[in-house]
Amino acid sequence: MSNLLLTVVLKHHPGLTLEDVQARMKAADWWEQFPPEGTRIVSWTVAMGLGQILTLELPPELLPVVNVELERRAWGVFTTECHPTYDFVPVRERIRERVRNGGQ
Repeated sequence: MSNLLLTVVLKHHPGLTLEDVQARMKAADWWEQFPPEGTRIVSWTVAMGLGQILTLELPPELLPVVNVELERRAWGVFTTECHPTYDFVPVRERIRERVRNGGQ
């Protein structure tokens, strides 16, 4: 089975200062333990006013591990949203070719 992509939105809890966030992340060993081994960071961006958006590539069997690590390390600092995703570029190219050849 191929790897999946997981987009994670990390929103800072209101009322936490940057110092609070950094102290909690350090206490949770965030920088050393997340993301878990076996995953790959595809992108990690900061969206001002929203939080952080990261996309991980991982084998499906590591999805529960990522979930536990988010619970262990991010809760209390961030609210989290997780969205399994996939690379649409190859699909788009197949559709584009099909349409060029008269299909839908």
